[in-house]
Amino acid sequence: MRRLWLIFVQTVTVCVAVLFVVKTLKPEWLAHLPSSGAMVSDVATVIEAPASTESHRPGSYADAAKKAIPAVVHIFTSQEVKGPRHPFINDPIFRHFFGDRFGEQSQRRSGLGSGVVVSPEGYILTNFHVVDGADEIEVAHNDGRKYKARVVGSDPESDLAVLRIPADHKLPVIAFGSSDSLRVGDVVLAIGNPFGVGQTVTSGIVSALGRSHLGINTFENFIQTDAAINPGNSGGALVDSSGNLVGINTAIYSQSGGSMGIGFAIPVSLAKNVMEQIVRNGSVTRGWVGIEVQEITPELAESFKLSGVQGALIAGVMRGSPADKAGIRPGDVLTQVTGKKVKDAQVMLELIAALEPGKTARFDLKRDGRDVGVDVTIGRRPKPPRE
Repeated sequence: MRRLWLIFVQTVTVCVAVLFVVKTLKPEWLAHLPSSGAMVSDVATVIEAPASTESHRPGSYADAAKKAIPAVVHIFTSQEVKGPRHPFINDPIFRHFFGDRFGEQSQRRSGLGSGVVVSPEGYILTNFHVVDGADEIEVAHNDGRKYKARVVGSDPESDLAVLRIPADHKLPVIAFGSSDSLRVGDVVLAIGNPFGVGQTVTSGIVSALGRSHLGINTFENFIQTDAAINPGNSGGALVDSSGNLVGINTAIYSQSGGSMGIGFAIPVSLAKNVMEQIVRNGSVTRGWVGIEVQEITPELAESFKLSGVQGALIAGVMRGSPADKAGIRPGDVLTQVTGKKVKDAQVMLELIAALEPGKTARFDLKRDGRDVGVDVTIGRRPKPPRE
């Protein structure tokens, strides 16, 4: 028995020694030997997670972009402008030798922007400044189709315009979302044709809501976003994470001409209202009473014995206007319009503009420390003068 034990011990010792030598000098000989660890490793390498669709990938908005992109179009405009006159063109001697060759010469100026197909009948929403003055407008879809477009109507005060292209084919139409339900921090995508490079999608968040007093438009209630918006994006779509339209990209804040992370979009609620009026009537009708107002500063509030700076100070009343006929005077402070509080001059402008011409509205005023209420018959807001 002892002899067998010695043989076993010697055999094990020799095997261990051989294994040590081989592992030290020729480790590659052991690479193909099966082991439980190697089998587990092979299984982990071969078995992969099931392929998932884009909609299930965390952080991906491919489905939202895919839904909205077909309805966003490129807009190319062309306008004939007169070139500068030669300074000596009216000199008879100069004209004798050179004739009219240096007279006024016309040249064409081109522009680009974006638009959003909002109706299967071929209606397209875009910015007024994209098509302002254009005598030729071409719309190009992302798939290469091109169509001549005409302007149905425009509203310079909100910087919106409605175009129309032939509806003799199935047009991709964007779905309207709700800009009123947007929150600061919500993810949004900006889709357009920046610098004419082609369809581009950028992402960001809603940075702020209700931006006004920017001096961009008469009526301002912008969505601010840090999604990259550049020249050429104007008139394009701002969509939510589901691909629904929540705004029309309009302007950027920039000192270099490129995106600096501050872009502004017109809320779809305002854009839809303007579009419906243009399609129905060819123009936008707003209320007007004929007053000139100014913001109330703390100094003015103290001077007029007001409890705060809310409201709008009536600085002037146009003679014969609805406000003049109702008895509104300079120095009055407008506090409410039809029961809605006037926070500042911009809010007052929007409240009055929303009133229907011909209807009577209640205006609440502060006059010499007293509360005064007057009924005003609303007039039609005049069209802004063209520069």
